[in-house]
Amino acid sequence: MGMGSAVMAQEKSWMLGPFLRGDDPQPIISPTSETVFEDPMSGESVHWESMATFNPAAIVKDGKIHVLYRAEEKLGENEIGGHTSRIGLATSEDGREFIRNKVPIFYPAEDNQKEFEWTGGTEDPRIIETPEGTYVLTYTQWNREYPRLAVATSSDLLHWEKHGPIFKQWKDGKYHNQETKSGAIVTELQDGELVAAMINGKYWMYYGVPHIWLASSEDLIHWEPVETYEGNLAPVLSPRPGYFDSWLVEAGPPPVRTADGIVVIYNAGNSANIGVSDLGNRVYTGGQALFDSKEPWKLLDRSDEPFIQPELPFEKSGQYKDGTTFLEGLVYFKEQWFLYYGTADSMVGVVVGEGEN
Repeated sequence: MGMGSAVMAQEKSWMLGPFLRGDDPQPIISPTSETVFEDPMSGESVHWESMATFNPAAIVKDGKIHVLYRAEEKLGENEIGGHTSRIGLATSEDGREFIRNKVPIFYPAEDNQKEFEWTGGTEDPRIIETPEGTYVLTYTQWNREYPRLAVATSSDLLHWEKHGPIFKQWKDGKYHNQETKSGAIVTELQDGELVAAMINGKYWMYYGVPHIWLASSEDLIHWEPVETYEGNLAPVLSPRPGYFDSWLVEAGPPPVRTADGIVVIYNAGNSANIGVSDLGNRVYTGGQALFDSKEPWKLLDRSDEPFIQPELPFEKSGQYKDGTTFLEGLVYFKEQWFLYYGTADSMVGVVVGEGEN
């Protein structure tokens, strides 16, 4: 496959893309030990992005692409308790060359979310903008007990108000002490910009792993999961034996409502024994699914093949040797789609697709 060729042929007409890797694909964000941050938890200086920079969210602001990425520090031999994740910010005028902030913009601190974020940190961001210009960040809080999906808001991407775990109040915290993560809020293009989409008077979010579930909200902060009449979570996308997504499915970047329906780009894990044998176990690839734009729980179609998968050395190295192209950030910029992904839990990559003419 030539480097300038499509990552994967476009399988179905409703899919976004096709996405191209570019002529000389390189990671756009990689670990560095040159940046230092005064950690509010320990009071010590930490090399906060020295081990891994991955799992990126993306948003367009002031004519530039802003990527919010998860960062972890290298730890010494005597470290107890494992890594802390913080979120850094990098900006670009072309979507490929980035200038990074020296310190993280979002991290566990002495604040009202301490009980949920110390000491594991803040992981795996996804970001959207409201039509009014507020930025809404979904991320995983990790206190080494439960990973919890949480929301924060900002007007400038630098100063954030943390609103806490999304299901803390709902039904007396029925889902508060269950693992939740990967919150992807539905967007649509308005005047060439992706903004949060309202459907039936509500915002909608696809979330979770190993199935993808659905939740709705009137304010983007308080969320209600979609349940069956019996009061159980209703999965709207599930793994499929016999396919690339045989092990798990996980919500990717914020979905896009198009004329065809809601296009959900999702991360897919393979179980080689019941999936695609030559993909290997636990390999993360990317799929796309189409949901009804008036009934967001109604699956209309989904891809039978991955549209992106680990192929390049930097996509198969690092913390996660099996390889990942872990999709989390999608923007529409200069009439092209820029899709940002984490590689092998270590770096950030990008693929680009032609947008609407």
